[in-house]
Amino acid sequence: MTNKQVYRMTTTTATETTKKVRMTAGERAGIPPRRMDFEFGEDTKRYWYADNSFLTTFWTTLSALFPEGETFFVDTVKNYRHEIKDQLLKDQVSGFIGQEAMHSKEHAAFNDVAERNGLPTGTLDKEVGWLLKLGRKILPKKLQLAITVALEHYTAILAEQLLRDKRHQENISDPEALKLWMWHALEENEHKIVAYDVYQLVGGGYFLRTFAMLLATVFFFVIVIQGHARLMWADRSLFNIKANLKGLWFLWGWKGLFPTLTFKYLDYFRPGFHPNDHDTVQLLDDWREKMLQDGGMLADQIKNPSHAHMTGNTSAA
Repeated sequence: MTNKQVYRMTTTTATETTKKVRMTAGERAGIPPRRMDFEFGEDTKRYWYADNSFLTTFWTTLSALFPEGETFFVDTVKNYRHEIKDQLLKDQVSGFIGQEAMHSKEHAAFNDVAERNGLPTGTLDKEVGWLLKLGRKILPKKLQLAITVALEHYTAILAEQLLRDKRHQENISDPEALKLWMWHALEENEHKIVAYDVYQLVGGGYFLRTFAMLLATVFFFVIVIQGHARLMWADRSLFNIKANLKGLWFLWGWKGLFPTLTFKYLDYFRPGFHPNDHDTVQLLDDWREKMLQDGGMLADQIKNPSHAHMTGNTSAA
């Protein structure tokens, strides 16, 4: 069944069964923006990932990049919103914008916890914002969009690993942090095709797409490595040899985070690649049930629960 067929079925069903509840464009497209309000209190664990300073500061570094990064993603897609005529893609873009806005908001709240623990996440956020502001001024809009497509691939494959690999779920010891990261991972895969499809619509080609990935990869690792080192320095754990070696092995060792992502990362350079080539339909269905159904991880967390259980078939089929 094609995306458009699923979309037509979704909109028909919505018309028949949800007249009393207004369905948003994102919900029609299977990319429902879920309004969250996570509560990160004073009791949030300092080392919430595997009780390890290196790994906790690594994930916190990534979180520090999200508020400004997600805003950049949204802006680059909005640049071409006026050129989109297909109703399904219009609705998917609306869902993408809504989800990314919530990711920025909730990671900003999560980063405040790190700030209270003495980690300069706000400084990293501002520096990334300055860099992306410069990029908006000097880079062609299509290259900006291509960079978003590349980084959306990064977030999609990393998010897929978070959902598939039980080690992550077992390692995140703080319940509220677990909710945040699993919710974010779910939605990253729900909207993983949107920026790519907009890029294709506006005539984006293979060369620019792969060049942007190489460019984004260099900047991503430079920013993450130096940001991670600064957070560890502030945490006074930069020279904690035992924790650092354990963390490095987890990220780069045999069956580590980055080695297991290598093939999916390289697949991006294949001519004809599309994000849907990495099938996550059943994975997302399983996690939506686990998180959103009655008694689920997020059942009582969502502030707009009316359509939060919707499948993302139109974006991941």
